[in-house]
Amino acid sequence: MAELFAGKEIFTVGDLLRFYPSGYECFEEETEAARAEAGAFCTLRLKITGPASTFRKGSRTITHVDAADRSGRVRLTFFNMPYVRQTLGTGGPFVFRGILRKTGAGSLFMEQPWFADEARYEKLKGTLQPQYPVIRGIGPDRMRGLLKAALESVEGMRDPLPQKMRDRVRLLSRHEALTGIHFPKDRLILEQARRRLIFEEFFSFIVGMRRQKLEEGERLNPDPMTDRPEWVSQLLGSLPYALTAGQAQAWEEIRADLTGPVLMNRLLQGDVGSGKTIMAFLALVLTAQNGRQGALMAPTEVLARQHMEDFCSCMEKSGLPVRAVLLTGSVKGKARREALARIENGGAHVVIGTHALFQEAVRFHDLGLVVTDEQHRFGVRQRTGLAEKGEDVPVLVMSATPIPRTLAIVLYGDLQVSSLRELPPGRTPIQSLALPDTQRGRAYKFILSQIRQGRQCYVICPAVEEGEIQEIENVADYTEKLRASLPEDLRIASLTGRMSPMEKTSVMDRFAAGDADLLVSTTVIEVGINVPNATVILIENAERFGLSQLHQLRGRVGRGTAKSYCIFLYSGKEKPQRLCVLEKNADGFSIAEQDLKTRGPGDLFGVRQSGMPQFALADLYEDADLLKEASVCADEILREDPSFRYDGERRVDLSTI
Repeated sequence: MAELFAGKEIFTVGDLLRFYPSGYECFEEETEAARAEAGAFCTLRLKITGPASTFRKGSRTITHVDAADRSGRVRLTFFNMPYVRQTLGTGGPFVFRGILRKTGAGSLFMEQPWFADEARYEKLKGTLQPQYPVIRGIGPDRMRGLLKAALESVEGMRDPLPQKMRDRVRLLSRHEALTGIHFPKDRLILEQARRRLIFEEFFSFIVGMRRQKLEEGERLNPDPMTDRPEWVSQLLGSLPYALTAGQAQAWEEIRADLTGPVLMNRLLQGDVGSGKTIMAFLALVLTAQNGRQGALMAPTEVLARQHMEDFCSCMEKSGLPVRAVLLTGSVKGKARREALARIENGGAHVVIGTHALFQEAVRFHDLGLVVTDEQHRFGVRQRTGLAEKGEDVPVLVMSATPIPRTLAIVLYGDLQVSSLRELPPGRTPIQSLALPDTQRGRAYKFILSQIRQGRQCYVICPAVEEGEIQEIENVADYTEKLRASLPEDLRIASLTGRMSPMEKTSVMDRFAAGDADLLVSTTVIEVGINVPNATVILIENAERFGLSQLHQLRGRVGRGTAKSYCIFLYSGKEKPQRLCVLEKNADGFSIAEQDLKTRGPGDLFGVRQSGMPQFALADLYEDADLLKEASVCADEILREDPSFRYDGERRVDLSTI
């Protein structure tokens, strides 16, 4: 038994009690066969009207049993259950539960129904019976018996939540909640049990996170930068625009962190095109003016190269003597040796690159700032490894995936958060339209009209090559289809994640330089591609993407002053709800809330990669009120008793958050 449970990581009575039901079976009143809806689940009380017949068909044993009530006859069919001949041979009545179906001739039948004798069903009627994830070798009845025994063994358990708190939040005791979730007497008890256990999950995690932060304390900044505004002002004066109010506020927060007594650990989140990059450049310039080095790490080589070009352009226009070096996986041989030497001897004030920056061969002269772009794209070790190349290094992480407020409470309890919610002046809203794929020709005509006006366009496909995912558009086939459908003089390029970094860079350089009119790509272009002349993005099979990803893809256009458009093509007759949301909504923060609601936090951010806690019952969106209540209670109890520990409290590694 222990070996069987170990496969589900159940080693103790506590583990078993936290092995919650995956659902409940409600045993309702019986109905008559003639009144039941064909094709629907129902419960029938039937008498057996004749002997069962059993025969073999291939590897299966099939048993037919005829039964009836006063309203009609029903044929019952069982697969690989020959013993039902004896069990049902007594005539009954028996209660059968399953999907009632009707043949073409109008006869009723039910396949593989659950059944019980009349006396047993009377005991079950009106109850909610728990159903558990399957553990091979332990049947449902055995599992229920084990859980009843486990609950009896801990009947006098101490409740780790203070009575005062339980009264205030109106919570059951822990034993009442565990009994109520495994064997609820009714739906009200089940809901009260879930509420207590969800609160407990949130409270346990938040207490663990707050305690660790209290124990570790705020990391002091041993060498604050001098607040020298000259270079920053010179850079700001060279920009063709003024900072928005949100950017000005964010920069003030970053500047105060870098020059203050507490080591910076800040998240800068903002919608696509909200101007996060210039915030990073200002921080890097202030770091360079203080005689220290700054590192900017991007998730892809294309984005790293783009940051390098933009940074060098800013330095040239502003006349600042800040020297930068690029280090990515494709920088090889002599160029790599020279880059590593400039980083080590301090010849480079700013180092821009990919994950190659945290490799062992990279040694900084005096690392004073780490900026991570699109932070959720990196694994935990990659994000923390770079800062470890210096001592007490301030960290700024940036994300173009806005994080809903409810999620930020849990994810970024130890991070200061700056948010950019407004777009810089001159950016025009992107017009979005969702069309069925039967109107693809209409979309092509519009794309062609934009190209004839000197604009460029993207087409996004979810698959790379034929057969990778059946029945959806793929880059290889789609590129050929476009070449056959559009005029021959159109220049069409294609880009996939399977290309080498050098191939990707070559394709993107061509497109950015205007040497290609149309780029067919997978979602590899989702992050960081900046081509102001691109005004249309067409997304094939849009129903296969989540809200946040579609919003990110949409942000590849609208980066210049020209009117831009996003066309979502979907298969099927009915427009998916998420596309309706995107047609009407351009606010990434609002869209992130919707995405969290429809897909869950694991899909939104990638649970393993982001370090997000995995809760057994709690839902960060649906249970947002309990999350806030648990956060308030945790803060209050730790103020009263900083040594408070919660039984089962999870130690939280803040470096994973």
